[in-house]
Amino acid sequence: MTNESETGVALVAGAGGIIGHATAHELADHGWTVRAQGRRAVPGFETVQADLTDANATRRAVEQAGDTTHLFYAALNPDADLATEATRNADMLGNLLDALEAVGAPLQRVVIYQGFKIYGIHLGANVRTPARESDPPHMPPNLYQAQEAQLKARADSAAWDYVALRPDVVVGDIHGNPMNIALVIGVYAEISRALGIPLRFPGSDQAFVQMVQTTDAALLGRASAWAAREPSAGGEAFNVTNADTFRWERMFENVAAHLGLETARPVPITLTEHMADKGPLWRELAEKHDLVEPDLDKLVGWGFGDFIFNTETDVVSDVNKIYRHGFTERMDSSRSLLAALDRLKSKRIIP
Repeated sequence: MTNESETGVALVAGAGGIIGHATAHELADHGWTVRAQGRRAVPGFETVQADLTDANATRRAVEQAGDTTHLFYAALNPDADLATEATRNADMLGNLLDALEAVGAPLQRVVIYQGFKIYGIHLGANVRTPARESDPPHMPPNLYQAQEAQLKARADSAAWDYVALRPDVVVGDIHGNPMNIALVIGVYAEISRALGIPLRFPGSDQAFVQMVQTTDAALLGRASAWAAREPSAGGEAFNVTNADTFRWERMFENVAAHLGLETARPVPITLTEHMADKGPLWRELAEKHDLVEPDLDKLVGWGFGDFIFNTETDVVSDVNKIYRHGFTERMDSSRSLLAALDRLKSKRIIP
């Protein structure tokens, strides 16, 4: 086991996103010196502001972070074309590593994040479950494969090593990130309330009853701190989930009860289409409840919801490996989601 009192100087790339935000705060709460990296300033943290696709700008910005001992890489620049996405994201990671090397940063470990897409779920694959870290890779391109290739090529001759953490459907309480399922559900539920209709699962009947999982953002942040300091973790990949599974059938009942809504059987819809005309309604709700973001298009990534709610295969990770290495924290996924909804309300992100 790693000594939890050990800390370092962290640079959290993509600190404005759901993973980076939680990781930065967990590290800071446990005594780390934390710098954020993002295109814009990250509230509460000294920020290395840089567009990681620009190698020269990245190198100039990183001059202020020459004492970095640990890089937590949660930056993401998606693209509909998988090859473009893979190349771009691998180059972004390479630009940041080059910049840290140029300033002589005493880097010890890189922690990087890989979603369930590493197992091919985005390709419509019937992924063998529970998915294990030792499962064979699929045919590229895949941004996670491309990023790890960058790390492997460099780590052989570097003073640092790396750890890959593999969460799935991260549940958090921030807005402005399209991949926050708690925000998708919360906004969808409040629009249902405003229209006087029950909370119906918007995906397919098959997806409604599949076994699925989530990863609490704060739990992932604590796993990140563990991965940064655990000696046996170097060079390894670890699935990180709440360690329980559920069906959306049960979860939507829990959400409806928690929010005081009626529920009913699913009526499959495409959220990107059915929410396209709800902007004016959301502006009314935002004005009535003094919400922080009145623009629905800026608030929610409905396409992410469409993907999650129409995945018609079990999505389950084997977490025994990370348990064996010493990180044994788990969480009730229902409590995680309901607590995130409560925090979104307290922050005036949803009514």
